[in-house]
Amino acid sequence: MERAEGCEVVSPIDQSRGGKESEASADESLLFYCKSKEAEVKRINKELANIRSKFKGDKTLDGYQKKKYVCKLLFIFLLGHDIDFGHMEAVNLLSSNKYSEKQIGYLFISVLVNTNSDLIRLIIQSIKNDLQSRNPVHVNLALQCIANIGSRDMAESFSNEIPKLLVSGDTMDVVKQSAALCLLRLFRSSPDIIPGGEWTSRIIHLLNDQHMGVVTAATSLIDALVKRNPDEYKGCVNLAVSRLSRIVTASYTDLQDYTYYFVPAPWLSVKLLRLLQNYNPVTEEAGVRARLNETLETILNKAQEPPKSKKVQHSNAKNAVLFEAINLIIHSDSEPNLLVRACNQLGQFLSNRETNLRYLALESMCHLATSEFSHEEVKKHQEVVILSMKMEKDVSVRQMAVDLLYAMCDRGNAEEIVQEMLNYLETADYSIREEMVLKVAILAEKYATDYTWYVDVILNLIRIAGDYVSEEVWYRVIQIVINREEVQGYAAKTVFEALQAPACHENMVKVGGYILGEFGNLIAGDSRSAPLVQFKLLHSKYHLCSPMTRALLLSTYIKFINLFPEIRTNIQDVFRQHSNLRSADAELQQRASEYLQLSIVASTDVLATVLEEMPSFPERESSILAVLKKKKPGRVPENEIRESKSPAPLTSAAQNNALVNNSHSKLNNSNANTDLLGLSTPPSNNIGSGSNSNSTLIDVLGDMYGSNSNNNSSAVYNTKKFLFKNNGVLFENEMLQIGVKSEFRQNLGRLGLFYGNKTQVPLTNFNPVLQWSAEDALKLNVQMKVVEPTLEAGAQIQQLLTAECIEDYADAPTIEISFRYNGTQQKFSIKLPLSVNKFFEPTEMNAESFFARWKNLSGEQQRSQKVFKAAQPLDLPGARNKLMGFGMQLLDQVDPNPDNMVCAGIIHTQSQQVGCLMRLEPNKQAQMFRLTVRASKETVTREICDLLTDQF
Repeated sequence: MERAEGCEVVSPIDQSRGGKESEASADESLLFYCKSKEAEVKRINKELANIRSKFKGDKTLDGYQKKKYVCKLLFIFLLGHDIDFGHMEAVNLLSSNKYSEKQIGYLFISVLVNTNSDLIRLIIQSIKNDLQSRNPVHVNLALQCIANIGSRDMAESFSNEIPKLLVSGDTMDVVKQSAALCLLRLFRSSPDIIPGGEWTSRIIHLLNDQHMGVVTAATSLIDALVKRNPDEYKGCVNLAVSRLSRIVTASYTDLQDYTYYFVPAPWLSVKLLRLLQNYNPVTEEAGVRARLNETLETILNKAQEPPKSKKVQHSNAKNAVLFEAINLIIHSDSEPNLLVRACNQLGQFLSNRETNLRYLALESMCHLATSEFSHEEVKKHQEVVILSMKMEKDVSVRQMAVDLLYAMCDRGNAEEIVQEMLNYLETADYSIREEMVLKVAILAEKYATDYTWYVDVILNLIRIAGDYVSEEVWYRVIQIVINREEVQGYAAKTVFEALQAPACHENMVKVGGYILGEFGNLIAGDSRSAPLVQFKLLHSKYHLCSPMTRALLLSTYIKFINLFPEIRTNIQDVFRQHSNLRSADAELQQRASEYLQLSIVASTDVLATVLEEMPSFPERESSILAVLKKKKPGRVPENEIRESKSPAPLTSAAQNNALVNNSHSKLNNSNANTDLLGLSTPPSNNIGSGSNSNSTLIDVLGDMYGSNSNNNSSAVYNTKKFLFKNNGVLFENEMLQIGVKSEFRQNLGRLGLFYGNKTQVPLTNFNPVLQWSAEDALKLNVQMKVVEPTLEAGAQIQQLLTAECIEDYADAPTIEISFRYNGTQQKFSIKLPLSVNKFFEPTEMNAESFFARWKNLSGEQQRSQKVFKAAQPLDLPGARNKLMGFGMQLLDQVDPNPDNMVCAGIIHTQSQQVGCLMRLEPNKQAQMFRLTVRASKETVTREICDLLTDQF
């Protein structure tokens, strides 16, 4: 066989072994150093032809030759080339008694064999034979293959054999370890594989096994089982506490041989500590609780001992156990002495040289600050934390220091912490400024004893970081000023002085315009802030502002006419100027014209009635906290602020007239959801109040919640609507609301799932599990981040998922959500909005190009057509809107019939791009649609046609 031009050949098999390998031709090796892609393809095609001829030849191949050629095929596949033969030879290798041959056979099967293959029965039988073998190496190879494939078929086929291997007294330790890990892998894809009853106790007692590998693997398995069914496996607590105590306490010798840099069994200790955190309280038995507390104290004591090694591995292992022990102490939140000791230990880490240790210490202290037992102890480290916020080089550590200051703040230290955060805000990283602004605003409102201080803080926020002050923040200060008469004069004076600065942020102009329009008369007695001075000061900022702010200033001017009749002429001149101009903004022109006519036509009494002072806002929850929760879901303490609440949105027309319409008081009295400032806030947190509870969730996705929010009596679940949208409410019942927000680019996607607890009690053991077979994962790879196991009452947590489309697929993944509500296990499944159309890229083309490609895709396998009745009275605009949301490009003026709708798009996958054309033809008389889809791949044609059928 000739060597392909441009290739240097090195044989990994020939290099690694002698004997028969020396007889192999160098040209038959597979590690090619080719200078071009074409040279590599040419060389591989020659090699494939050679291997195929060997497999089909008359000469019988021995085990080594089969292994060699199967290994080459595997390597070619890993280079990215398709392999369509050699599967039977790989299966034959499974029956070999040689480890190397059996290993290559299992490796080939794990990587290349599809679970729908005709050979799967032979493979399963070979695996069963190896599971029954007396050779532990063969058993381990079989278990590893099962775990690598991990499909439901594998779980069903070996649901009896693997648990028996795990608990059998005759099984070798190394096999038990592999069996536990294999069972864990299958449990994640098929939770029903684990038998109950007597098996539960036998699995739990693996925690007493003397083999380090067995007990470590068993702990991982039991941890997963506990998260799914904590009551059934509660017996593991006593054994875990006992085993942990024996490892940690010096008087025992349990696993003392398994030390890692002088730390006994650190990984097992961490796993056991995490296992215990699945229960709260960990145990009700006084004896077990005392032993656990003694163990935790021992871990804290060992942290104070001088290091036994200067190696970083020693400190890493020691600190891993320590931090997990502190996490368990925080989780229990019942032992004041342990909480205080943990806080002191973490305080020592705040000055450690290691950045990671400082970060972890700050993070753990954030949790300690929320405990009544350790809050005061955390406050003792306030100066060090402030120094960390200012001096740390790593921005993530500085942000964590801000989080800790926010958590430790109370009425006693609020002014100091707020001032320090304001000082730092001027030089803070841009990435954390917006979050800092929200936290300062929340703390200033929550702990304000003198609301003049609160006004000063918010105005300083706007001055220092105006670009990062959201609408919710400046809305809030206006609401508080309106609701508190004692601060209105001070607010007017302070904002007037702030507006005199040469450079004034637009948010300051908004606040100034609103407050002076309402309360400017309270400072008009001073010649320095006379009515005309106020008007000229505000109008000097007018031309520098956006249309929205200009509209607010025009409303302020009409208010001035009521407050200060002596400057009516000056203001009317401004109105005339803006009503006569050909303004680019028609709304501003119309507003100026209407205000001018109102000031001319209306009498003084009518003006006074129409433009009277705003009434107080109703008591509702602050919206700033909701914004902060949106930025950091699941990590914001429940600092509820109920001083005065923000109104909900009003129509734009009502907003335009908000400052001049006497119906303010009527709107506020008759409808608590009216927002005269245009502020969108989450609905009131009236959890569990029956039908009056419209929605109980923080709106993390804009206006996505609300359409089904009052349907608490039964579940609301409609995945089909997500064919045409990316954001919305995915599922809702009386206990839980699940929202989704997603984005896609080419063959990659990212989803955010938002779980909201609608009840007044925590949902415990909260565990969303992805239901997606290994075979399907080869087409759509979905990764899901883990969420906290407890969803607090009225709280919301976020879970991120990533998706990669490897090749086109049918159906969509499902998540199974389980949790306990009032002691009752709840479980349901929801299909994720991850249909294949999410990976469409819209494609523009003219009529000529469209129909040319349409004719080219005329093969029987390239087209699919369905005729169906309209689901409702035929709605062509609605159908157009749906198609635009489907992901393809809706092409106008392409089809000769204007009622017909045609679309074009490309589905992006990792392996290829699939062009797709679609035509939807309505029949108005018959109230029917004919849908035709043509694509370069048959499976795509069928799937797109199935997705769109009956959707119009």
